[in-house]
Amino acid sequence: MSDAAMPQAQTFHDLYRDHRGWLEGWLRRRMGSACDAADLSQDTFLRLLASSQRIADLQEPRAYLLTVGKRLLSNFYQRRSLEQAYLNALASLPEDCVPSPEQRWLLLETLQALDELLNGLPQAVRRAFLWSQLEGLTYQQIAERLNVSERTIKRYMAQAYEHCLMVEL
Repeated sequence: MSDAAMPQAQTFHDLYRDHRGWLEGWLRRRMGSACDAADLSQDTFLRLLASSQRIADLQEPRAYLLTVGKRLLSNFYQRRSLEQAYLNALASLPEDCVPSPEQRWLLLETLQALDELLNGLPQAVRRAFLWSQLEGLTYQQIAERLNVSERTIKRYMAQAYEHCLMVEL
């Protein structure tokens, strides 16, 4: 390890030692699960370690950790909601159509990746894009569902495609 990296590593160690318990407790109170709180706490510190943020420059480390922790908590509940919706849809399928556990895992991972990819788009744009791509609806059909013009749907679709391309870069 280089001399420059050594203080950064020590600072991270100190930050982790001083604030992990506090962050984990905060998450546990909100989640009701010590295991999930421990996982999100670890993820929070991993995000900090992987970021370009210099730990030594943090003026308010707890505020920073809380911000990252809140984002991860929000993502956690969003992912759980998506998973529950998927499981509910599976429960309504006839038994011979239910995918294998491996297929279900792959489908859930794909749904989560798609949800993350479309995160940040306005709700109407997301709906238009998903109806077009997943249900095969025409722009006219989508326009009718959203009670907007077909031209607006074209604009929505362009916005969604641009967003997907920018996220991939």
